[in-house]
Amino acid sequence: MNYSPIKMKELLEKHDFNFKKNFGQNFIIDENVITNIIKKSGVDQDTLVLEIGPGAGSLTYKLSEYAKNVICYEIDTKLQPILEETLSDCSNVKVIYQDFLKSNVLETLKEYNYKKLYVVANLPYYITTPIIVKLIEDHISVEKIVVMVQKEVGNRFKANSGSKEYGSLTVFLDYYFDIKKVMDVSKNVFLPKPNVDSIVVSFTKKVQVLTAQNEEYFFQLVRDSFKQKRKTLRNNLKSYNLEVVERVLKKYDQDLSVRAENITLEEFIEMSNELCKEK
Repeated sequence: MNYSPIKMKELLEKHDFNFKKNFGQNFIIDENVITNIIKKSGVDQDTLVLEIGPGAGSLTYKLSEYAKNVICYEIDTKLQPILEETLSDCSNVKVIYQDFLKSNVLETLKEYNYKKLYVVANLPYYITTPIIVKLIEDHISVEKIVVMVQKEVGNRFKANSGSKEYGSLTVFLDYYFDIKKVMDVSKNVFLPKPNVDSIVVSFTKKVQVLTAQNEEYFFQLVRDSFKQKRKTLRNNLKSYNLEVVERVLKKYDQDLSVRAENITLEEFIEMSNELCKEK
């Protein structure tokens, strides 16, 4: 595949392709950046890769050189002739023209033999969380997720308690994954060029998980704690047993005047478990 921006533009013009804002389409066109992402992700010949939103196939083509197999989900059928051209030499790639969020991924995975299952993708920010939620709720045994997203969004994913980026989404992800920054990516390596730089973040499934006794209750507690982010837990958790909440907080030298952004995953889990005992 030719990674030249000029060649990419020619390819898209040849197939009369127009970028669609509603799909958040920004295609990465720098081969060195793509190779670096794949090497840092640890994809190898034992890996089956799920890619959501292959675009024109720039990342897909290089993934096919490293992975055992690549399964792509593409919602924009206008990209089919482009992908057929760019991936014509990639016998280990399958492109499924469906909305990933509505696809029966587990059924498709039955067709493959593999040792490791990774997700590697360049994602628009608005769909990243729904994709991760689907992977969890559908019990798709993904060992690692490596995604390129807007820098601001990536910083929210990997935020620490006490920072302004820390929120209910951070706690949700931290419950299941060890999250790390892989690398920064300049906005200049995309076509069309977005307004902001990107970041590559990896989510590695936790081996030892601190478990909430009632996960549904735990996640509701977290959402309620961040309901009005600038308010204290005393205000946000009025419908909960505040005596129990305060008892847990005191163990960590905190009280009900604290905001949710200063509560760690471990503290939220203990709070939830103690509240469940009192129900």
